[in-house]
Amino acid sequence: MAEQFAWGSSRLALRFEWGDDTPVRVAGIVRDGRDHPVHPMPVAEIMTAAHGRSPSSDRLAHTALGALLRHASRTESDFPGGRRLVIRQAADGIEVDTVLEQRDGAPAAIRAHTTVRAVDAPVVLRSVATWTMGFTAPAPGAFDTWRRLHGVSDWLGEGRWAVEPLRGRDFPELASELTFQDPHGCWSVTSDGTWSTEHHLPVGGVESEAAELALVWQIEHNGAWRWEIGEDVEGGYVSLSGPTDADASWTRRLDPGDAFTTVPAAVAAGTDFEDALAALTDHRRAARRPHPDNTAMPVVFNDYMNTLLGDPTTEKLLPLIEAAADIGAEIFCIDAGWYDDSGDWWPTVGEWLPSTTRFPGGLGEVVDAVRDAGMTPGLWLEPEVVGVRSPMAERLPDAAFLQRHGQRLVENQRYHLDLRHPAAIGHLDGVVDRLVADFGVGFFKFDYNINPGPGTDHDAQSVGDGLLEHNRAHLAWLDAVLDRHPGLVIENCSSGALRMDFAMLSRLAMQSTSDQQDFTKFPPIAAAAPLSLLPEQAANWAYPQPGMTDEEAAFCLVTGLLGRFYVSGHLNRMNDRQRALVADAVRVAKTLRGAVATGHPHWPGGIPGWTDPWTALGLRGEHDLVSVWRRGGPASTELAFPHLAGRDVEVAHVFPTGLPEWKTAWNARTGTLTVQAGDADIAARTLRLTAR
Repeated sequence: MAEQFAWGSSRLALRFEWGDDTPVRVAGIVRDGRDHPVHPMPVAEIMTAAHGRSPSSDRLAHTALGALLRHASRTESDFPGGRRLVIRQAADGIEVDTVLEQRDGAPAAIRAHTTVRAVDAPVVLRSVATWTMGFTAPAPGAFDTWRRLHGVSDWLGEGRWAVEPLRGRDFPELASELTFQDPHGCWSVTSDGTWSTEHHLPVGGVESEAAELALVWQIEHNGAWRWEIGEDVEGGYVSLSGPTDADASWTRRLDPGDAFTTVPAAVAAGTDFEDALAALTDHRRAARRPHPDNTAMPVVFNDYMNTLLGDPTTEKLLPLIEAAADIGAEIFCIDAGWYDDSGDWWPTVGEWLPSTTRFPGGLGEVVDAVRDAGMTPGLWLEPEVVGVRSPMAERLPDAAFLQRHGQRLVENQRYHLDLRHPAAIGHLDGVVDRLVADFGVGFFKFDYNINPGPGTDHDAQSVGDGLLEHNRAHLAWLDAVLDRHPGLVIENCSSGALRMDFAMLSRLAMQSTSDQQDFTKFPPIAAAAPLSLLPEQAANWAYPQPGMTDEEAAFCLVTGLLGRFYVSGHLNRMNDRQRALVADAVRVAKTLRGAVATGHPHWPGGIPGWTDPWTALGLRGEHDLVSVWRRGGPASTELAFPHLAGRDVEVAHVFPTGLPEWKTAWNARTGTLTVQAGDADIAARTLRLTAR
């Protein structure tokens, strides 16, 4: 007879079952008192050299060892701000701990990791899933009502999402029940190397209106990962993982007494995608590193985008500093180029010493001007790379760099530091500490513009394992930097958002969401950003220019308002009216900080499409905020606010207030807002909806 127990909160609990002849499996998802039975899958899936899969496949799931595991114990405990469950299983000379955590501030989300220990013989790991569970009812045909949410990215085109039925080309009806086996295939997405969000995104989900259930997840890792959705005869499952042998050249040998712990992942539940994403937003806030910036959110001016573009000088910066202070910026970041004397800085970076030719009076003169204007000085830095012509390339030992077969890896004229090595850490600590001490830097933009590939074979059991340990050393380095400088604000950037994962964003204050320089293409990037990160971390460029019309400048500024307000542009070349518009946007952004830092995102116009003429991003809170962009097309659109249906709603324009207001009409019966723009094809507004 199967044993069962449930663990979690009243918002989300998991019902587990196991027996003498079955491993521990999730048999049900309990939400707000309703039990959703699900296709039971082993919670631990492990492939080793000695134990493969049954049947043979390319899945994370259905491993032979996962089926052999048997319940040994379970332990429940509390930690500051949450609770923890450890389920221990054992089989064939290994012990496996499945560790689940639920935070008080995120009762509808659960975070997981798995630890494998070798007991009495060596074990060669080829894949260890972080978490596996079924999501459909345990019955044939239950798969048919489900949809998937997934996203892809590219440089300049980050966060392009789709919601699609599962049943179709990827999951045809195979009649596999006639074979008495489950299907072999699955639908998987992977990332390798160090650009964790270069193409596929580590966030995804499934949803069924018929089941009134949605799950969304995120893999919390700054390197290689994989997630998959599969269909068995009796239902569907999802499995989440870090690097694997097949996808990322990862293997790990464990001798008796050795242990390996997977990368973490989180799963959140709701009635639909937006409800589940709200629960995941709660988890992201609860699991972040505490920092004053999490709620302070000072406005940043950065000199790069469509402005100095990596060519700063004293002459160019001083007028920008004055103008940025005048419009209310609180941080001024000098972006790329401040260290360059050669005019060709890409292959020479690594020392991070201030240029003498760009700043005749010294960089200190410029930094003092920033501070004297009442702003915190910031600098751009790309810490993990050393140019092939940098003096540091000769000073650091070969072992301080990622390698293959004894040769340093070169990517786009850069070597890549291996942060497992103390010389690499010592170099970076010296750079950061020196810049903080010498110039009073309070803000860094940490950029990252190369991907060295699957990893390193130097002092590593496998190429992928070398990369995994480097990834973990990188996170430990960031933690140590913030421990030494607890007030330091660090922006995460990676050629825009090519490393936009929660391993990084649980530590760093904000994320550059794109390098997109065409302001009309930014709205779908900005609107989709809260699918991947917290709204208050989304640094969407607001870069108005003197040559823009007032509607175009307002369009740019609206793009930044429901995130971390991040300004650029030639402010010093603007006339008084133009600067006043920017200053008004900064003023409004400061009033919205509390709402952005506590709101839950929703998409009243649907998940944004890359070429949609209308795009909208909403934040639910004490009031509803919504930014709406028009890029041609029809003059009006309808936005859905189902949570406000049946109520009277007052609509107010938040920004811009000096341009003609758009016409709006609220339908309380359907919970829809009709918005009609003015004459401009390129225009945007931020609105507030207040229910009465």
